[in-house]
Amino acid sequence: MPSPLFADRPAVRPSERDAVDAMINRARRLRGDLDSVCRAAVVIDEDDPHQRWQRALCELAAHHLDDLGARLGQLREGPPPLTTDAVPADEDQGPLSGRAGSAEWNLLNDDVAWSTELYEIFGRDVDAGPLSLDELPTVLVPEDQPLLTSMVTNCLIDGKPMDGEFRIRRPDGGTRTLHAMGEPVLDPEGRTVSLWAVLRDVSALNDSRQLEVRTRDTLHRQDDIARAEHRIAVELHQAVLPSPPDSLGPVRGGGSGAVMDVAARLLPSRTCGPTGGDWYDAMALPDGRTLLTIGSLTGRGIPAASSMAMVLGALRGMAVAGVEPRALLTHLNQLLQASVQPTLGSALCGLFDPSANLLTWAQAGHPAPLLFRGGSGAPLPPPDGVLLGAAPGIAYGQETARLLPGDVLLLRTDGLAPAADRGAAPEKLLGLSPRFSRSRTAAECVRTVAEEFGGDDRPVEGCVLVARIAG
Repeated sequence: MPSPLFADRPAVRPSERDAVDAMINRARRLRGDLDSVCRAAVVIDEDDPHQRWQRALCELAAHHLDDLGARLGQLREGPPPLTTDAVPADEDQGPLSGRAGSAEWNLLNDDVAWSTELYEIFGRDVDAGPLSLDELPTVLVPEDQPLLTSMVTNCLIDGKPMDGEFRIRRPDGGTRTLHAMGEPVLDPEGRTVSLWAVLRDVSALNDSRQLEVRTRDTLHRQDDIARAEHRIAVELHQAVLPSPPDSLGPVRGGGSGAVMDVAARLLPSRTCGPTGGDWYDAMALPDGRTLLTIGSLTGRGIPAASSMAMVLGALRGMAVAGVEPRALLTHLNQLLQASVQPTLGSALCGLFDPSANLLTWAQAGHPAPLLFRGGSGAPLPPPDGVLLGAAPGIAYGQETARLLPGDVLLLRTDGLAPAADRGAAPEKLLGLSPRFSRSRTAAECVRTVAEEFGGDDRPVEGCVLVARIAG
């Protein structure tokens, strides 16, 4: 089998040259298309791993296409001659990365022939001559030497093609990564007489690969962290809110009086699930009254869920201590202003006294409660003097409303309806009056609201709380 590097190797025939020219043109067009894509993926924020990953992939693809074009050009021109001519020291050789050189080691007479390009890649003076197979490992990075030895052994002893990468140290102290491909050359009797190989500098290509791998790993780590944080936020949110199903059960204060049936539901967003700061709560107090509260915090994730736990704990503690709704909101606002956690978006607090069927409530930038009675509904008049002082000494107004047996009181957060439909949300809710009048429990009313405002396409989360006066 003649050596593929022999100078008398047949040149590429005309028909084959045309086919190679066509491939070169296609590669050039593809390179131009890639440039257009890469311009759209220019990194604007170096701290954004997604943008860095896009740039790394563009650079990797560009290296591959440039190398493909160079290899097709070499295929069209035919193999370079092996030479021992000196390379002028002042000649501009251009960048090493991507260059390929050829070599042949004769096993019968120990002759070695290197191409000019291979001397340049190794940074070796032609006067020093080529490296023999025994000398070649001495210029490799120590940990890559066993790999080369194994490749050469498998090639010469077992006849396996040589294909692998290793790193060399150049005399100037630089390190280059080479990709070697070769095979044994056999005589007519099938005996191995020499080893030929093509060695290509793939340093820049490897750098691009490593950059792509690093940015991809960074993305994976960030995705893992984001998923873990999302899971923690969901679990914390679910642990803090009164547990489903919808009904929170009958809430009866101490002594005699009306029984309030309370139900609530969180409607999660389609993308983030229940990880925001929307809350609801209902609690029987020692003085016989019932605390009703609903609201939202700014922000999402673990900070919002942990702040929600703090808010619910503070509201319950102040309500047990007998603090009235307007003072509850004032103290809550002061508490959140002193915290580094998310701030108060809106809130509504109410206390229902069953002995007098009286609801006392206050709001902070929150939709007014809707009262349904006798098949129709209307919002409760908002308190006067919502803002009585300047921050941080904010004080809120307070209002009362008498509730009758059969009444349905509906509290909600702004997120119950999408931003584009919030103006129409009260009318849509009031249109549910006939269905509420036929409902026997607060849970049925909540399910009715969920049917109208739920669904898998919700952009944000929202809460609804319904209190029905038994009678």
